[in-house]
Formats: sequence, structure tokens, C-alpha cells
Amino acid sequence: MLAEKLYEKLKNITVDNPLCNYTLERCERLAPIAEEIQALKQEKNALILAHSYVHPDILYTVADHVGDSYGLALKAKKATEEIIVFPAVRFMAETAKILNPKKMVIDPNPNGGCSLADSITADDVHALREKHPDHTFVCYINTTAAVKAACDVCVTSSNVYKIIENIPNDKIYFLPDKLMGQNVQNALGNKKQIKLYDGSCYVHEEFTTSEVQSLRKSYPDLSVLAHPECSQSVIKEANVVGSTSQIVNYINDHKSDPNPFLILTECGIASRLQVENPNLNLVGSCMMCRYMKSNSLELILKALKNPLPSQIISIDPEDQREALSCVNAMFKYLND
Repeated sequence: MLAEKLYEKLKNITVDNPLCNYTLERCERLAPIAEEIQALKQEKNALILAHSYVHPDILYTVADHVGDSYGLALKAKKATEEIIVFPAVRFMAETAKILNPKKMVIDPNPNGGCSLADSITADDVHALREKHPDHTFVCYINTTAAVKAACDVCVTSSNVYKIIENIPNDKIYFLPDKLMGQNVQNALGNKKQIKLYDGSCYVHEEFTTSEVQSLRKSYPDLSVLAHPECSQSVIKEANVVGSTSQIVNYINDHKSDPNPFLILTECGIASRLQVENPNLNLVGSCMMCRYMKSNSLELILKALKNPLPSQIISIDPEDQREALSCVNAMFKYLND
């Protein structure tokens, strides 16, 4: 029955990527794995947090919570389970560990890199702080625990504008995402002096204004929703700019609108929205994150049964303390 239910839920996904398409045969193969994971979750008192970018079969069979970096960080902070399994990318699992130092946090992904997180090291941050001692260092959540430990405040795509505006220091060093930093600069105008690192997300930097403008010619009523990791020129073309959860919420609030939608972020969001709103009119191409899509039900099952040492998140105690301070500063400035 689970296989048939899963197929009925996922069969209408039309994202232009074979990894996001589901046949009954594929669902029949996945269903027993999902059932075994569900049983193990109960047995081991485990919680599964899944980012919206991972495969839809993970989201709709075993995930206890689905969301963006900020929403999942909140769920991790409030978790009562003994084990947290985090199918996403490595830095997200590290964030869950930062917030839950006494819990076992498992990263089942063998390829949990991130072009943003991998673009900067803690040594890079320490060197920058020597050059810019009067700046408040703000790191995007897409960073390692060691980089967070070297910074003052962490932000996510859903709160970056508000937090930077609330920081009392007018001199900000934002890292590692140059494109997001430029968008924050444009939004805040002369309110802050912001220096930028030169990192980027390889998925979001692929979106172009020519693609948007071409689609607008074919669909004059097109609504464009863009993630703030996109370039300045793409952001200027967007009707709505927001995090993955903000994009999902906007679509859910406007799903009855007759106009088509173009979603400029990783294709997991398009897949999720098609599942939850089968009649939604989505246009445009798909950009897939090879890191997020490296997660699978098979890998989650293996990690939950018998996690390898490399899959169990471990953070240096000093980095743990400093990174927690950095993440807690995010919650502080959100409430100011």
C-alpha cells in the first residue's frame, strides 16, 4: 500500500530531471526501505530533519520535518529525541550538533559538500579579522562549524536582511556568499558598510536574466520567485525574493492564481510544490544540487542501522562553544 500511495503522491512531478521522476516500480523498490527506516526511528528514538532540496521520496516517507536551514535549525534546537539524522549537506548536520552537543547527530550523505561552505576556512576568517578588526563578522549558515566559531553572528536566507540591519555596528564583513551580500547591500543602501567574501552557490549562480526575460516574453503574466543566493541582475527581475520556505509559503498562499510561476532555486522546491499543488503552473528549467541529491533512503537506512565514524558529527569543544555563541547571536538579533 505504501508503494501505491507514494506513487500516487509523486507521479505528477514533471521537473526536468530523471532523479525527480517516479514510476510505480521505483516506488515499489523504495517503500520497504522507508518502512524499515520508520521502524528504526521508533526503536532508536531518532528524528529525521530533511532539507527541501533532497529527493521527494525522503520528504514524503521518513522525514519528520521538512524545511529550510533556519526552520530546521529551530527544529534541531527543540529536539527531544536522542538521535538526529539530517539528510541534507554536512554544514546543516553540524549546525544541528552545535545546537545539541549531547545528542548523536548523523549525516548519512557521503557527498555532503557545498560550494559555499567549501569556499572558506576558519584560517581565512582569522586572517580577514586581522585586516578588518573593526568589522562585525557575519557568516551565512552555509559554513562549517569552525568558520561559525570564527565569526560573530550567523544568518540564513530567511533572516539575513533583518539581522544585518539590527547589528549595531555599521561595519559588516559578510561571508562567504558574495551574491547574497550584494543583494543585502542593495536592500540596505547606505545603512551599512558591507565588505564581501568571494564565494557563491554553483546552483544559484547558473540562473540568468536572459532566461527570465525569454520566459517573460512567452508568459507575460509570469511571477518570478528567486532565492537571495541568485545574482543581483536576476534578483532585479524577480517579483518575490525569499528563502526556500518563504518561496513555498508564497506559492501556497497564491496557488489559485492563474499566472504561471518561475522558481529560481534548486529543483527540489519545484518537485515539492508540484506534489503539494498538482495543478500549479510551473515553467522554466531545473537546477539540481549534486550534493543535496546525493542523499537517499538506502543511505539513511544504513546510517541509522550502523553509522560509520565519519557519519557521526563531532566538533572540537572550543569550536562548539564559539559556534554556539555565533548561532545564538542570530536568535538574539531576530528578537531585537
